[in-house]
Amino acid sequence: MTRSNADHLEETMNVKVTMRHSDVDDDVRDRAVQSVRKVARAAPRPQRAEIVFDKAHDRSIAELQLYLIGGKVCISTAEASDFRTATDRAIEKLRNQLDKMPSHVDRRSPAE
Repeated sequence: MTRSNADHLEETMNVKVTMRHSDVDDDVRDRAVQSVRKVARAAPRPQRAEIVFDKAHDRSIAELQLYLIGGKVCISTAEASDFRTATDRAIEKLRNQLDKMPSHVDRRSPAE
């Protein structure tokens, strides 16, 4: 992907943000969206992403879902005492998943 295509993806990829049992500051939400878009640049043909913020038993939980072409989904979840830290941890987990993923899609037909 060329740099200009990556920039276009970063601006146009649909990212849905959901908050359960809590409200999240706009700056934390915006930072999470930008981080997901940035990490998605390493993914093979990302389609959309979802970010879910949840509050349970005084723990802040961030769940990231990155939908790829072909129906593949990368999901990472992390919890911490605040949403910013939980998001950072979930982003790192998502980045690790994408690093382990092959960078190309095998287009060969299966052996018969």
